[in-house]
Amino acid sequence: MIETREKQGGIWHGGDLAAARALFPDAPEPWIDLSTGINPHPYPLPALPLSLWARLPGAEDEKALLAAARAAYRVPERLGIVAAPGTQILIELLPRLAPAGPVAVLGPTYAEHAQAWRRGGFAVSEVAALPEAGEAATLVIVNPNNPDGRVMPRSALLDLAERCADRGGLLVLDEAFCDLEPEASLIPALPPGTIVLRSFGKTYGLAGVRLGFAVAAPDLTEALRAALGPWAVSGPALAIGAAALGDADWLGATAASCARDAARLDALLGAHGEIVGGTSLFRLLEAADAPALFARLGHAGLYVRRFRDAPQRLRFGLPADEAQWARLQSALSADAPEASRGA
Repeated sequence: MIETREKQGGIWHGGDLAAARALFPDAPEPWIDLSTGINPHPYPLPALPLSLWARLPGAEDEKALLAAARAAYRVPERLGIVAAPGTQILIELLPRLAPAGPVAVLGPTYAEHAQAWRRGGFAVSEVAALPEAGEAATLVIVNPNNPDGRVMPRSALLDLAERCADRGGLLVLDEAFCDLEPEASLIPALPPGTIVLRSFGKTYGLAGVRLGFAVAAPDLTEALRAALGPWAVSGPALAIGAAALGDADWLGATAASCARDAARLDALLGAHGEIVGGTSLFRLLEAADAPALFARLGHAGLYVRRFRDAPQRLRFGLPADEAQWARLQSALSADAPEASRGA
């Protein structure tokens, strides 16, 4: 049984191939990791001078990165922007900015949000619909959402921002998957008391660079900057981020390519259940036999994202090349092995 071989408790994350190998020790190598929402076609790394590795990050390097991010994310001059070594650290710091009061996280979504606020000492409710948020002063919304791709209209977000401001709280928007859906971003019209998080690694396929941003009123971004301390982002990450965020042509071509691959993935998965959401970087499948399908794929060396609280759902990232597409199609078409039955 798979569950008896997996550590219980904690948050399940994608991208953990050590866990995949423990679950399926006889699976063929190399593994194909489809458990993340990371672009499998990364931005081509620019040539980096050795000096970036040999000295502390420079102020001018950070300035160049933030200028590129402002343009890419359409950040008005009236707003502040701060860079961090990944969005996760910003999620951990946000509870320092909010006043006391209950927090509601619209889910199901990225589980680290609720965990961070609880660690910060806040009463947190995870709600499936906004009316369930009750008297929460601070709302956390992932938009587009992970894992179902739900997008909230701008008018609704503006209303929620006003509600949070009236209660002395914050509206936190995690726009990690907005790069390929820029029309969903609230940044160009960001109201007071709202913080937007942007992730670099997912769309640009460079999660290991560890780079993320927060956009908000200057007092909020300066508080985050102070909490991060000096030299928060490495020199190589500053240079890579500035080059990639300034390359609008690459982003446009990537958006078109990912949209084609997402449609191809829908066609491939449609015979195995219902596509119930996703973005251009991942698709969410609902299937009555999802646990058996997860096991079948695992035995074939393909790792997809499953969910403790929604065992009938599986999330699939995009294959990187034709060889991976062929292995996925073959595994989906194969009969379930005896070892996976009842897993």
